[in-house]
Amino acid sequence: MQSHPVKRVVSGALAASAVFTAVSFSEAPATAIPTPAPQNPPSNTSEALAKYRELAAQAEKLNEDYLKAQDDLNARQGDLTKATQDVEAAKQAGEKAAADEKVFRVDVDRFADVSFTSGAQLNKLSALLTGTSAQDFLDRSAALDVLASDKNEALQKLTGAVQAAAAAQAAATDAQARAQGAKDAAAKLVTDIEARKKALDDQKKELEAANGNLSSADRAAQRDTGGAIPNVKAPGPAAQKAINAALSKMGSPYVWGATGPSQFDCSGLTSWAYQQAGVSLPRSSRAQSTTGTPVSRDQLQPGDLVFFYSPVSHVGIYIGNGQMVHAPTSGDVVKISPLQSQYSGARRVA
Repeated sequence: MQSHPVKRVVSGALAASAVFTAVSFSEAPATAIPTPAPQNPPSNTSEALAKYRELAAQAEKLNEDYLKAQDDLNARQGDLTKATQDVEAAKQAGEKAAADEKVFRVDVDRFADVSFTSGAQLNKLSALLTGTSAQDFLDRSAALDVLASDKNEALQKLTGAVQAAAAAQAAATDAQARAQGAKDAAAKLVTDIEARKKALDDQKKELEAANGNLSSADRAAQRDTGGAIPNVKAPGPAAQKAINAALSKMGSPYVWGATGPSQFDCSGLTSWAYQQAGVSLPRSSRAQSTTGTPVSRDQLQPGDLVFFYSPVSHVGIYIGNGQMVHAPTSGDVVKISPLQSQYSGARRVA
């Protein structure tokens, strides 16, 4: 068992860890969903507010891309940790197998010495020819049976130890490859995250400049929560708790990367709301769009996650009647809105 390559990969894996550190409407299931309307307000949006929302939507996409890259980095960190543990486990298994092989080979060699070196023939014909009586033959035969059994057991143990050593070496090789792959992916993702963060920061600056063009009426429209908190009836207890949690945060401000309990981005609101119901969701809207069970649009139920744009960059929680509760974007607040025109799918997570 060669341990030097293993030690080098373990050291490399530990070094890679440093990279990570741096960086209710009472409603039965709907059979038809109304044609989605734009986000409130539907008709009296000023040109400045429309431009602001366009820039904000672009920024939200960059934010979700950034969060997805962080999700990917966390996944690679998990892969690296697991591969590092597997390398160490394979190393220990290999050392034990090598020690067992050494012990069992001594036993096998001992039987070989008895059979060949000393000239003794471990078979019953020899016992018959060299015995002095029938009882002597029976005694020798019984002893030979014991020796043969011991010899077979020793051979089986040696064979098992050799196979275990080979399996440990194969496991170590596989773990080394996975550790190196995770390390390489991590380095690439760190660079990707830095680039996405810069793009998001640049977009935020442009958004801040556009914010200065908003009128008091525009700002009031952004603070509009879409009406009073409705009494939504969900089909299950977890979905009910998540809806109630999200609705309890109406009026809370949208903040990039916020996950509650007083500020949220879109996927931060949905993940926080379902966390209150004991359901764990991925951090980004794009990752959330692959969890749970897909739901067709004509089968939406309160509590379903509804997604927008392609690739996905926005998420809300459906509450019935073609509406959702969501955290729209920067400058806005958690509110109730009609499903947006860029609807792209839904998932049921509870």
